[in-house]
Amino acid sequence: MSMNRMGTMARPVVVALAALALGACGTATVVKKNGSGGSAASVPRTSVARPGATVTVRQGDTLYAISRRTNVSPLDLASWNNISSPDTIYPGQTLKLYPGGGTVASRPVTASGGSTSSAGSSTTATRPVAPAPVATPAASGFSWRWPADGVVVGNFVPGETTKQGVDIAGTNGQAVKAAADGVVVYSGSGLVGYGELIIIKHNEQWLSAYGHNRKRLVNEGQVVKAGQQIAEMGRSGATRDMLHFEIRYNGKPVDPLTYLPKK
Repeated sequence: MSMNRMGTMARPVVVALAALALGACGTATVVKKNGSGGSAASVPRTSVARPGATVTVRQGDTLYAISRRTNVSPLDLASWNNISSPDTIYPGQTLKLYPGGGTVASRPVTASGGSTSSAGSSTTATRPVAPAPVATPAASGFSWRWPADGVVVGNFVPGETTKQGVDIAGTNGQAVKAAADGVVVYSGSGLVGYGELIIIKHNEQWLSAYGHNRKRLVNEGQVVKAGQQIAEMGRSGATRDMLHFEIRYNGKPVDPLTYLPKK
């Protein structure tokens, strides 16, 4: 999913996608908003897929608004419908409410609308139930590399909101590298608690996230190679110099140690 056309209008939605990709610790204050679509705090982090069902985009709709009334996260709406930039949806467009192929329903799905948040003020989201990790995901089909050298000081715990990845201790300024080939779909600091954050999409099913960086060295839409330096390690949003690293399969957290080479 290329993000080359990501612009000012799409930026708040990208922050929402980042919030969905990284389950917030306790509460998360999202400081960037979409005036017409609401905040990341008001959209579901997990999705209820409905095979065969669709929804029709209304005049003035955003991924936020559609997410709220369908109970499907913006991340999944974008992924399931190959939406490369959130500002490209248009009235009358039909969006799938399920992943993969299959027959599209003849009628759009309707649901009660949700309230929208006014722009300009930050909103604190209460901690949601963490999405259940995939027990046995399919093989990724590519090799993973360690994103940083160091000792693992925090482990993945299934279903635990605050432990959806691993924490790798290191030193300030140490190289943080892409764990596999992919495209940068988020590079920013819009999600409080995770500091300078980078998210890389490797294919339609796999994402990886890199948090608490001191400095980001790549931009959204940039193609990166496995082992390429993408950031400098730091402690932004943390209490020590470390990298918070996550792997997601179809939006669900999986244990990175299952895929990274054994040390």
